[in-house]
Amino acid sequence: MVVVHRAHGFRFVIYTLDHEPAHVHITGAGQAKINLLGPDGAPEVVSSIGIKRSDMRPLIAETIARRDDFLQEWERIHGRRN
Repeated sequence: MVVVHRAHGFRFVIYTLDHEPAHVHITGAGQAKINLLGPDGAPEVVSSIGIKRSDMRPLIAETIARRDDFLQEWERIHGRRN
């Protein structure tokens, strides 16, 4: 597990033994999974458990703002994306 970012009281994590597509897990007061490249190219929320909707908005915005950094980290950990 590699913590790639911290914001708003949450950790943005990429697991070393994880699977495609490239995504981050967000942990803190609840957890979420966000694919970094959704069908339209923008990040998309896959799941969210225990995180209030009002807390998800800044987490999604943070993921959008740092998506390219997260993708670079994904490639560093897992190799090139397909």
